[in-house]
Amino acid sequence: MSRVELLCPDLGEFKNVPVIDVLVKPGDDIEVDTPLITLETDKAAMDVPSTAAGKLVELLVVKGARISKGTPLARIETTGQTEATAVAAATAAP
Repeated sequence: MSRVELLCPDLGEFKNVPVIDVLVKPGDDIEVDTPLITLETDKAAMDVPSTAAGKLVELLVVKGARISKGTPLARIETTGQTEATAVAAATAAP
């Protein structure tokens, strides 16, 4: 196991986007694509999914915070499966 910091993905032209909901808490077991937080731009609300699987150790954002691309969201203890290995496993399955 190792610790991984999950970062906010590219939000296109948007910066300083408000977090309107936090969907996980420390101690939660999360999978790749588990929604972590909900953001709201002037165009739409969107969930930000996890890019790794494991146990959520530390949440780094709170409801009401403003985030941009690259903002640290959370730290997890990984089970070894990241987005890349999940994609490789899915494409290798018959």
